[in-house]
This record gives sequence, structure tokens and C-alpha cells, in this order.
Amino acid sequence: MTRSPSLKRPLIVYPLVFHFVTLLVSFSILIAVALRIDSGGPYTDERIIPIIADAVERDAAGGLSVVMTWDLADLRTEAPDLWFVAEDDQGERVVFGTVPEHYASLLGRLSDLSYAQLRGRVAPYELAAVIRRETTEIGTLTILGHGALSELGFMVVFATNTIILPIFALLTLTSLLVTPWIVRRSLAGVSRIAREAEEIDADSRGRRLSETYVPQEIAPLVRAVNDALSRLDDGYERQRRFIASASHELRTPIAVLASKVDTAESRAVRALALDVQRLATMTEQLLDLHRLENNRQEMAFELAAVGRRVVADLAPLVIASGGSISLDVVDSETCTGDAAALERVLMNLVQNAMDHGGTNIVVRVLGTAFEVEDDGPGIPPHERERVFEPFHRLRPRATGTGLGLNLVREVMDQHGGKVEIRDAPGGGTVFRVDLGGV
Repeated sequence: MTRSPSLKRPLIVYPLVFHFVTLLVSFSILIAVALRIDSGGPYTDERIIPIIADAVERDAAGGLSVVMTWDLADLRTEAPDLWFVAEDDQGERVVFGTVPEHYASLLGRLSDLSYAQLRGRVAPYELAAVIRRETTEIGTLTILGHGALSELGFMVVFATNTIILPIFALLTLTSLLVTPWIVRRSLAGVSRIAREAEEIDADSRGRRLSETYVPQEIAPLVRAVNDALSRLDDGYERQRRFIASASHELRTPIAVLASKVDTAESRAVRALALDVQRLATMTEQLLDLHRLENNRQEMAFELAAVGRRVVADLAPLVIASGGSISLDVVDSETCTGDAAALERVLMNLVQNAMDHGGTNIVVRVLGTAFEVEDDGPGIPPHERERVFEPFHRLRPRATGTGLGLNLVREVMDQHGGKVEIRDAPGGGTVFRVDLGGV
């Protein structure tokens, strides 16, 4: 079986993959451009500034001096060519190491600067230096220093790990959570019309799918389905009118035919009486189906009273065929529905028991349900649903129309009840009709 394509893949998975690839390519290009821009060689790592600031103190005269702290000693070991100048805003300064003569003009004016990154063009890059202002316990110092060198590539990788990667992770998380939510919200109307479509059946004609909440791209499909439902309703209505009209028109010629057959002198013609009766019964049952949909009359009635009328009417026919019929009222409750239609249901079940069952028939009333039990050969389990289909016959017979049990199912569907077939305790069949809360 071919699996139906899902909208989740093109609407969620594919956009997410595209977003991730775009972000990766964009970050890669950003890193490459940053590396390409760099043309100044290595630079002094500005992490030397706090170490230098901690090593600068004031002497008794207010001047600046350098104290060899452990961190400064480690920094000098790491960078033997370490040098720096620390200057306060009053012009006091202290020099450590050998300051290149290129920066001589800056001495005494460092406080005018706040930030700079200076690089040398040739190895060993002794001119690479950094300028920063640092606030300390002895005041604000402007420091010009040279120490351990770093490459720009390291800083780019560092920036990627500390800035770009968290942004990438945040965008990824947002896409995973927000995109599916947006798609589900956009397709909520589709789920709604799917539920509406599940509720449409043969008994809910005239219903249409709502076009209000579906996306514009799916609205043409919904309109096409609604148009198809309209055509089906029209076709069903034409068929229903045809069956009703044909049944009405057939009643008169069948009655005339039955009269002529009954009064015929030829034995062969009189032998057609059974077939004519089948035609008359089929016509009445088709009219019953028509009346179920158009002339249903709701009323309160006692199920036991319906059982008594049916048994009284059919007892002579059962006895004439060599059988017996009895009524057992275990419990009777007041029901609401079409009493005439339910009476026809019971008559059809008794007639079915006479034609296909045994010789002994029991009609049993059980509150809002009734049973018709016979002692015939029974109905195989695999046939118990098919016997309710129109014109389906379990065994070929000259009697019956093939519509009786179908009429029973239609009436029960109209009343919201159900009909079941069970095995009789002593062999045979039990048809149980349950009206439930009807």
C-alpha cells in the first residue's frame, strides 16, 4: 500500500534544514571574511593590561612605581621582551622594559588616548602594542604595553564560540519550537474540516464542509468537495423521488393483476398469485422506506402493545403454516418513536422467522428492547451482517422480497437503535432489537 505524502516534511523539515544550512554557510563566510580582512599580523593580547595595572603602585611622593607581582613575573617569563608604560591623568608615569623609540612621542600624552591596537609589520613584531585605560585603586591609568602575541584567527574562533554559536543554538531552538507551532496553527482549519467530513454520512445529507477556517490554498479543494456533495444529494433526491413515484404507480397495476390472477380459471395463471404477492410486498416495503425519511411520526407508545398487535395479526398465518407463535412480556417501558415503523419492524422479523426459521416463534419484550426467536437452522456468524443488505438471500427461496431485514436496519438507524443477531439457546436464531434511550 502506497503511503500518502505528509505536509510536515515540506512545511517543517525542509525549511528547518534550509535554515540550518543557510546559517552555517553565513557563519562560515563571516569567519572567512574576518580572517581575510586581517592584514596587520599578530597583535598584543590585551589581557596583559589588568596584570600591569595591579603591579603599578604610588610611592610616598605620589609618583608611580612597579612592583614585581607573581602575575607580572609569570607574564615576563612568557614574554621576555615585555615592556609597558603606565601613566595617570596628572602626567605621572612609570616605564618598564625598553620602550621602542617609535612611541617616544606618546609619552606624557597617553591620557589623551583610551583605546588602540598597534601592530608591527615585520618580525619579531616588537612594535605590536595595546593601549587601554584601566581603573585601579590608585586612580585611572592609561597603559601602553607590549607582551605575548596572538593571531587574529584565535580571536575569530573565540568570538565564534562565545557569540555566534549561542546565537546559532538560539535560532535552532526557536525554529524547532516555533516552526511546527506555526504550521499546526496554519493547518488547524484542515483538521477541523476533516472532523466535519467524518461526521457526514447517508443520514446527514445537506451538510457541507466549512470554508471559513481553511487556508486559501486549500479552499478550492473544500469547495470542490462541497460541490461533489451537492451533486450526490441531488442524485440521491432524484433517485428517491423515482423510487417513491414508481412504487406509487405500481400499486394500482399490481392490485389489478392480483385480482385477475385470483379470479382466473386457469390453474397456471392462479399459480402466479405468490409472485404477484411478492411484487405487492416489495412495493409496500419501498414505500415504507420512503415514508421513513419523509413522514416519520414521533409519539410515545408501549412496546408490549406493539408486540400484542403484531402477534395477534400474524398468529393465523403462523398457525396456518403449521407453526406456533407466543408473546413473552418480561418488562415493558414507554418508548418514543414511530410506532407504525417499529410495528413493521416486528412484522418483518416474524415473517422472516416464518420463511427461514423453524416452526416455533417467540416474541419477547424486554423493557426498551424486543427479541424474535425461532428454532430454525440459524444464521452463520459470517453472514449476520450481509443479511441486512438489500436483496441478499441466505438461501434461494421462492418467497420473500429481500428487503425485509434491510427495512429493519433502516428503521433502527432512523431511531438511533441497533439490531443484533444471536444464537438461540436451543438452536435457531434470535433477532434482538434495542431501542436504547429512544
